[in-house]
Amino acid sequence: MPPYDPSAFPPFAVTVDLVVLTVRRHALCTLVVRRGEAPYKGRWALPGGFVREDEDLGGAAARELVEETGLCAHDPAAPPPVPSNGAHLEQLATYGAPDRDPRMRVVSVAHLALAPDLPAPRAGGDANSARWAPVEELLGEELLAGTVDAPAAVRGADAGGEEKEGGPVALAFDHARILADGVERARSKIEYSSLATAFCPPEFTVGELRRVYEAVWGVALDPRNFHRKVTGTPGFLVPAGGTTTRQGGRPAQLFRAGGATLLNPPMLRPEV
Repeated sequence: MPPYDPSAFPPFAVTVDLVVLTVRRHALCTLVVRRGEAPYKGRWALPGGFVREDEDLGGAAARELVEETGLCAHDPAAPPPVPSNGAHLEQLATYGAPDRDPRMRVVSVAHLALAPDLPAPRAGGDANSARWAPVEELLGEELLAGTVDAPAAVRGADAGGEEKEGGPVALAFDHARILADGVERARSKIEYSSLATAFCPPEFTVGELRRVYEAVWGVALDPRNFHRKVTGTPGFLVPAGGTTTRQGGRPAQLFRAGGATLLNPPMLRPEV
């Protein structure tokens, strides 16, 4: 092998960013942290950080999830932990625009994490506060519907932390685009996979699952048709052997996620 000179190539850093989605009070929410350091000090951003020399991308994403939120990632192929404070974690996409970070050339490998309704997260690392924010608040109705590009959601933003009033909250870096991509990934995957159950507790009602679909898709679904579809899809749900009145009214049957990973027929998203 001929001699290799690393200095012949420009250096760059690798980071991981996390789109953590959950459903809280019937709204699709994501985790954001207020940056405690420059650039974008004081601005809201997706949690994340630099990949260390001794870890792979998945390990870095799982570490950042714990450090900045207190949530633990679990293997998507394994049953969720009980009691659950864990999150489904998968790689989303890679972002490498030359000017996406004012410090240096930084390539980010974003990950998508899905979790049930969780208590307020704790902030850590370089984040001085963390909160669950409605996705619509961060992206705006137009971006959420896919009718405008992500840069419109960060208009007036710069590394000094200034942003214009009105419209969606301006996220740091290119995190509006990453968040929009993460939301679309979740919307698409719950059509053909059982991933919607990752937003639910270990035992849930059909009504609670329907509210997940409504929150993620941003539509209202007919309760009877939804019940017929999900209970008639092989392997999607299995009876848990109990009922609950936590929704009020008559006792509702409890279900658990079945063994199916792909839904046949799929749960097609309504056209709006």
